[in-house]
Amino acid sequence: MLSVSVSGQDFYDLYSVKEIRIEFEQDNWAEILTNLKNQGKKKRVTATLKLNGITYDSVGVRYKGNSSFYSVQRSGSSKLPFNIKLNYKIKGQKLPGKYNTIKLSNVFRDPTFIRETLAYEVARNYMHASKCNYARLYVNGKYVGLYNSVQSVDKSFLEEHYGSRKGQLIKCDPLDIKQAINKTGGAKQCLEGDFSALLYQGKDSICYQNNYELKNDNTWKPLIELTKKLKDDPENIHEVLDVDQCLWMLAFNNVLVNLDSYSGKLSHNFYLYQDTTGVFHPIVWDMNMAFGGFRYSGASNKPMSNEELMDLSLFMHYKNDKRPLISKLLSVDLYRKMYLAHIKTMLKEQFENGHYRTRAQQVQSSIDHYVKSDEQKLYPYDLFKQSLNQTVPVGKQSIIGITELMEGRVKKLLAHPLMLKDDPTINLVNHKNATDSTIVVQARVENAERVFLFYQAEKIGVTHKVLMNDDGNAGDHTADDKTFAIEIDKAKIKHYYIVAEGEKTACLNPVKGGFAMLKIN
Repeated sequence: MLSVSVSGQDFYDLYSVKEIRIEFEQDNWAEILTNLKNQGKKKRVTATLKLNGITYDSVGVRYKGNSSFYSVQRSGSSKLPFNIKLNYKIKGQKLPGKYNTIKLSNVFRDPTFIRETLAYEVARNYMHASKCNYARLYVNGKYVGLYNSVQSVDKSFLEEHYGSRKGQLIKCDPLDIKQAINKTGGAKQCLEGDFSALLYQGKDSICYQNNYELKNDNTWKPLIELTKKLKDDPENIHEVLDVDQCLWMLAFNNVLVNLDSYSGKLSHNFYLYQDTTGVFHPIVWDMNMAFGGFRYSGASNKPMSNEELMDLSLFMHYKNDKRPLISKLLSVDLYRKMYLAHIKTMLKEQFENGHYRTRAQQVQSSIDHYVKSDEQKLYPYDLFKQSLNQTVPVGKQSIIGITELMEGRVKKLLAHPLMLKDDPTINLVNHKNATDSTIVVQARVENAERVFLFYQAEKIGVTHKVLMNDDGNAGDHTADDKTFAIEIDKAKIKHYYIVAEGEKTACLNPVKGGFAMLKIN
């Protein structure tokens, strides 16, 4: 069983359940918060927060979420999702670990209680993604239940992962339809298409305002320019977009059948961060329906069967012009091969070896006591016990078991013809001084048609790509074992990785690519 947290631990330490107590002055606090939510306002109600015996005054509280709020509210449950802002009234007030926002999710449509936790844990191996754990929530002395607590994508997150809280943060999530129509003066045509799919809709920002939310800037120009370049010039999209992280996000969504995302019907639930150099980075968000919890791919209006979830195409939306992040990126041969390499890496490290199953069992076991004692939980305790491994009914629908899905999915993915192809092999990578002002990067590679160096001057900014030169056979090795090299100005390269491209596939060194680049000291 997870322990109730002790002081000194990170707020998002998975191995402790936080105890959060909110105190409102108003007895009708729930009615007030509901009215604000139904009015489409993000106004907050002032309250006192107690966490681990420490009191935080004048925090701001509101309800959050869409389906997780409205569907649960209609059911009559009081277990609604919360957003708590610590520096609402008191500037600089924050939790240890510099967090100033607490987001509590009510585990909507997830009887396992672990889809969000497990999905974020997988994601953090390959992408900049939020931390996630659990919290027990009390409001005005009454226990509301056990919640997922997910790190907010905010300025603190940006500083932690990108080294700066400056830059433009965009939430890619459609506004409520009624709000969107009112906001745009009834411009219903702007709601057509695939919502936050990064589809170019012209130079007028009115169509983008329905589907994106600017968090800290008032200019739409960079986003519009990004969508236009994605449409017209995908070969050079790396000049304004972190392509490798996009490929990881698409691979993640596909392997985990995370369809309540860019890759599914609604094309939403992610952020874009434009760093201070002008490059955009994708950030995944909202994982409670990962692992097949959402059954709509957007390919049709019908929910997918269990078998269809397991057999989800590696190249879903590949020919769909309304999903340019998929269709345009994967139309570039090298990027498509890198995408496949990422899928292979994720399968090998997380799923083929059963690691995800072990982690799922460990986390479920650790919270079992808290789930059982949560009288406000949205689904019976029996479903918590069953839903890890088998399909269970949730209202008029059903939720596929996590291991049930992934065992079938992994088998089908590994049997795909492209997964069976022999990859190029990168046997050795090194770098050394060539002159006082240049570095030579070398790679010994087998069975590759081309080898590329991806490199950066700093950890943020444009990732440059250059074709490496074939220097011939590598000494006493096989005829297919060749050394590739390139000489680069020292001022331009501080971090790098190698991609070896074969006829149908590719491999990377390091395998995590841009997320774990080699460093030049």
